[in-house]
Amino acid sequence: MTASELLTTRRSVRKFKDTPVDRETMVEIIEMARFSPSWANTQVARYTLIDNKDVINEIAEKGVSGFVYNVKSLKDTHGVAVLSFVKGKSGNIGDKLGDKKLENSVIWEVFDAGIACQTFCLAAHEKGIGTCIFGIINDKEIAKIINLPDDETVGALIIYGYPDQDPKIPPRLSVEEIARFI
Repeated sequence: MTASELLTTRRSVRKFKDTPVDRETMVEIIEMARFSPSWANTQVARYTLIDNKDVINEIAEKGVSGFVYNVKSLKDTHGVAVLSFVKGKSGNIGDKLGDKKLENSVIWEVFDAGIACQTFCLAAHEKGIGTCIFGIINDKEIAKIINLPDDETVGALIIYGYPDQDPKIPPRLSVEEIARFI
């Protein structure tokens, strides 16, 4: 699959076949995702993969703020990735400014997590694994459920599996609508 094909064919998938993705395949996906760029190569992204149905159901009950689409999708999947990031590294320029942090350092943490999230989803797509990133989550509750280390924050919840649907391409804005040249 070319980079163009990868970028233009990846879709959010919420319906999966009743076949779990084996852990070896998920390790291969993380092997690729670990090359995601990050602030000063801090590599803050962490992945907690959950294939235990009881834990997935607990996340469905407590970790998605009752959002019905996420609850249903979680109950129908065999795999969930919690993408977290190590706090306090991205945006920290150390002694270059007298050991100060940039004012927007928290934005860089989220930015790095977003890059890692997309890289994970593209790597999964290349392997034939569908993904869907959840935006409505209760990060603190999810952190408790999975016993996340104190120095990490939940950045995203990603369900994954073998697709049982072929989502169509949603309408896209034209280049003229999203780009400007100066």
